[in-house]
Amino acid sequence: MIEQKLRPRRMRLSKGIRSLVRETSLSVKDFVYPLFVVPGENIVEPIPSMPGCSHLSVDKAVELAREIFALGIPAVEVFGLPEYKDEIGSAAWDRKSPVQRAVAAIRKTVPELVLVGDVCLCQYTSHGHCGKLDGQYVDNDATLELLAKVAVSQAEAGADIVAPSDMMDGRVAAIRDALDDNGFSKVSIMSYAVKYASGYYGPFRDAADSTPQFGDRRGYQMDPANRREAMKEVALDLAEGADIIMVKPALAYLDIVREVRDAIDRPVAVYNVSGEYAMVKAAAANGWIDEERIVLETLTGMKRAGADIIITYHAIDAAKWLRG
Repeated sequence: MIEQKLRPRRMRLSKGIRSLVRETSLSVKDFVYPLFVVPGENIVEPIPSMPGCSHLSVDKAVELAREIFALGIPAVEVFGLPEYKDEIGSAAWDRKSPVQRAVAAIRKTVPELVLVGDVCLCQYTSHGHCGKLDGQYVDNDATLELLAKVAVSQAEAGADIVAPSDMMDGRVAAIRDALDDNGFSKVSIMSYAVKYASGYYGPFRDAADSTPQFGDRRGYQMDPANRREAMKEVALDLAEGADIIMVKPALAYLDIVREVRDAIDRPVAVYNVSGEYAMVKAAAANGWIDEERIVLETLTGMKRAGADIIITYHAIDAAKWLRG
């Protein structure tokens, strides 16, 4: 028999020892909770494909924001469904639209909550694509001006961070210039730098009413097979002034998260997207998994891979579970 002096199991013998030597700690301070705001008042409309999530009118979003902050969650990201849609998505920068109104109302009511505005056009355009069309092609450079208008409108409403998710080339530089030119040099940019054309977005498109009316988004979102391209996108966005780099989705791309984390010195965010969330909720509803254990294990995996920030629909439940 081999005499083994080092026995790793010694470090697993008790809860206290395991806690003492734990290498990765998940905290409520890691979370950002996504909100979906809609026109109207006193609206709480459950989203069928995302159990536990709802469309909220601005007044109800403010109420939930209070609860979120009380749980210790430091930030929310605000998405919106507009009252009207058109070819260029002009409701996206309308000060009367739900996102701008919600950001302003939450800023007034819960001033210490960090507010992130999603900068995109897909839920605002009549065609469902993320920019201005030239035929059936999304015109990259013509879209940049529109995205900049969205970012400035959100900053005017009180956003701390704007998060462009459109995947247009050059949008971080365009937004940074527009923010600075309009007196918002203190507003940060969290870039969806590495956003894959993923099948995991299905429930979100239901929630945000943003399914393209023709084609798909593979012409501007990244090919799921590509790794080196991710690092190219990261380098470009850093050079353009991104303060935070995001990888989306998270679960199937943890190898990319680790590579990004090892390569850069700025914060890394991941988006635990709607499909990842919905699969867990469906399996838990059928009694096939222990939801709390699976969720906390999954979020810990994202943190271990290198994420500093985790945008997740599980944030409220996870915050309660972490409290014990």
